Amino acid sequence: MTFRIAPSILSADFARLGEEVRAVASAGADLIHFDVMDNHYVPNLSVGPLVCAALKPHVKLPLDVHLMVRPVDRLIPDFAKAGAGIISFHPEASEHVDRTIALIKENGCKAGLVLNPASPLSFLDHTLDKLDLVLLMSVNPGFGGQQFIRSVLPKISAVRKRIDAVTKMSGREIWLEVDGGIKTDNIAEVARAGADTFVAGSAIFGSKDYAATIQQMREKLAVL
Repeated sequence: MTFRIAPSILSADFARLGEEVRAVASAGADLIHFDVMDNHYVPNLSVGPLVCAALKPHVKLPLDVHLMVRPVDRLIPDFAKAGAGIISFHPEASEHVDRTIALIKENGCKAGLVLNPASPLSFLDHTLDKLDLVLLMSVNPGFGGQQFIRSVLPKISAVRKRIDAVTKMSGREIWLEVDGGIKTDNIAEVARAGADTFVAGSAIFGSKDYAATIQQMREKLAVL
């Protein structure tokens, strides 16, 4: 299994955002996770497509855009134009989940569906074969720096089984990303449950040495 580490800019120093993104890219990140909050779907307000477009020239890594907004469809073309490589959304924020997935792909991006800790896996019943990524929240969305919710571990394993079944039938690659409370001391456990892509915000941007922290995470994953 290929593992990917995606630092979340939500925990970066926003006064030096371009510099921060370049730093984690140089430190060995695989993706840049871009959290978008609207103060409607979640109780916080973060950044929009203008910031995404401003960051794009600073990094060659894919921009992994996580839309925590309602309604979601209006912003998808804007983020695609701003340079997003992946756009993920919450099914609760979409009037028609299939249509939103199709809209993301029509705009040239990979499509992801995000499930909160209490969101049922039934959202995947008729969508998984169309997705490029499933993002499982291991905290309730809206704030950075939260503690990992351990009850999500069985959910990760259940989604991994679903993904493996689709991959076996179709040969399609579908990533399983986990976001919330990922640190060096629990990343291996999350990987054992079935995740292959890990969003880490404060664990990386809150450390003194980004490269050393990412390397420690990779060392934890290498023994699996």
